[in-house]
Amino acid sequence: MARKAKTEGADSAENAGRLKQIALTYKMTRRTDSKIGLIVAGVGIVTFGVLLGIGFAIGHPVYLGILGFVLAVLAMAIIFGRRAERAAFGQMEGQPGAAAAVLDRIGRGWTTTPAVAMNRSQDVVHRSVGKAGIVLVAEGNPNRVKGLLASEKRKMARIVVDVPVHDIIVGNGEGQVPLKKVRTKMLKLPRVLTGPQVTTTNDRLRAMGDLMSNMPLPKGPMPKGMRMPRGGKMR
Repeated sequence: MARKAKTEGADSAENAGRLKQIALTYKMTRRTDSKIGLIVAGVGIVTFGVLLGIGFAIGHPVYLGILGFVLAVLAMAIIFGRRAERAAFGQMEGQPGAAAAVLDRIGRGWTTTPAVAMNRSQDVVHRSVGKAGIVLVAEGNPNRVKGLLASEKRKMARIVVDVPVHDIIVGNGEGQVPLKKVRTKMLKLPRVLTGPQVTTTNDRLRAMGDLMSNMPLPKGPMPKGMRMPRGGKMR
């Protein structure tokens, strides 16, 4: 009996947490999309009304009404999710590390390593590995990141010679990919690697290291007045 009560309490807490998260997402989305409430409600009402009208027309208003309610909730959830995602991308766009946040949400089958390359101007390159191969995603000045991409490709060429490498420059200019379309762009790439090949590629790249793992850091607390020189090594 106690176990049952404990399980019910955990379920209630989980549901309350989920509702709180939805409410928080709605508030954040409404800051940039003031019409989201009206649009989501409108989609639900129209979906339910159409199904209910069909139900009355064919003589089964109860069955079609129940189906209409379920489909209305589903349609509302889909529209709300898409508009919330679009608003989130709008708020992240132009912020340092925004591309890394998008890559973390790309889904299963992809392994992302943020900031594998960076320069003093805060231009950065992130790396994702999946069945489409290796994708280097750069954010920053278009002219400067091209050099970062070329340098990273040269380093990887010594480790992975038989894996396709794609590069994406995040931005709204010519030849660039907007932040909100990065995920779609990557998912449309042809899948040419098998699962074991993806694992092997990741292992090789991890052995090569990345910007953070290769940066020599002193043990213990950092001394006062320490500066980062141009070469990127601590003194």
